Amino acid sequence: MFRLETFYQSKEWLAFRMQVIEARTAEDGYVYDEVTHKPILRAYDLILHHKIELTDENVNDFNISLNPDNILIVSHKTHNRIHDNFGTIRRQQVFIVYGPPLSGKTTWVHENKGAGDLVVDMDSIWECISGGKRYDKPNRLKENAFAVRDCLLDCVKYRRGKWNNAYIIGGYPLQSERDRIARDLAARLIFIDTSEAECLTRLDADEARRGIPEYAGYIKEWFNRYRLTG
Repeated sequence: MFRLETFYQSKEWLAFRMQVIEARTAEDGYVYDEVTHKPILRAYDLILHHKIELTDENVNDFNISLNPDNILIVSHKTHNRIHDNFGTIRRQQVFIVYGPPLSGKTTWVHENKGAGDLVVDMDSIWECISGGKRYDKPNRLKENAFAVRDCLLDCVKYRRGKWNNAYIIGGYPLQSERDRIARDLAARLIFIDTSEAECLTRLDADEARRGIPEYAGYIKEWFNRYRLTG
């Protein structure tokens, strides 16, 4: 028996998702948004949308939850528009957006989030509580920064507030850690898949971070940890 909170982490859903994507991949190798008919260029932008929305009452009815005829393949942005067009309160969804430093996690979230969405991002928390430059992180404020993050994560876990989607931005190179957090928050994982070489190239062009000697090390450390467990 599935619960709605954990359905999207189940082996059954992940296998079904892969089958649907493979079946709807066009001859040119692209998967197309079935609303806008535009190619979905990045794998992490691809969403399987249930035409009949899943609820606690129907998630175990496989004619609804695991039925290809009940699925639209859409981009993340189209998916948000579909729900917003209903004009009603919808089930709060949580996305853990993870990947290496400078992979584009924050950029992707800002390209896709709506006005009523909650974003939990440690860089933004540090900037907010210190009043300093975005990547300056005074050690004396470390306890406060993590306390703010934990408070926001509790809001996500217990669905406090009237936000629509919540986006949790983080590195999470260890599979065990990100899977645990996904289960705890009933969240979906979105991997911003960017190569180590591309991240280092972006660092060279980033005025705010290229002057931080440790940053190249952060990138290399993330990939070392991810290769061991990812």
